[in-house]
Amino acid sequence: MQSTGDPCVADLPDVVPRDGVESDASVVERSWEEPDAFEILFQRYADDIHRYAARRLGAEAADDLMAETFVIAFQQRHRYDLSRSQARPWLYGIVTNLVGQHRRAEARRLRAFSRVASTTAGDGAEALDDRVVARVGAEHSRARLAGALAKLPARYRDVLLVIAWGDLDYAEAAEALGIPVGTVRSRLNRARTRLRAALGGADPTALHEETEETDRG
Repeated sequence: MQSTGDPCVADLPDVVPRDGVESDASVVERSWEEPDAFEILFQRYADDIHRYAARRLGAEAADDLMAETFVIAFQQRHRYDLSRSQARPWLYGIVTNLVGQHRRAEARRLRAFSRVASTTAGDGAEALDDRVVARVGAEHSRARLAGALAKLPARYRDVLLVIAWGDLDYAEAAEALGIPVGTVRSRLNRARTRLRAALGGADPTALHEETEETDRG
């Protein structure tokens, strides 16, 4: 990463953290004076951000979205809230905002996939092949899930997928999306209700909900 100008992800140098437990906030703060240190966050989270972007907009768009996420994060690093020890929600918030600039493309992609058989190989099948689909089970196809996701309002889909595919908890999702935790719960509940109606009662996000309830107990 260059100390002046915008970073080019392809040219970022290898940087080793000073210790194995340095917090993301410490890395960001250090990068204010040592811009190359920001590469540590890229090493930690680039794969996750790329995977999330690919699931939402496809592999072809994921490279650009991942790169742009880290460029924006680097540019905004001086505004990072150092009380947030983990940068994952911040990065997921950036990439979700970028996805938001392609709402129509995402909806078209989901609708197109909903028209193919669940056994069809390819980018769409890979994108929906995770624990959300596993919760639907053999009774319901990936195609039906894609169609149901396409019909969700964007604000509901963002909450659902940043939790299900980004693996954020409710507090992290709230931080990522810039909304209260109560709003996260409300939108997730509405999204799940609509999915259950579309999938004949199956609840593809129940596992995460059960985990959250256990954590609060």
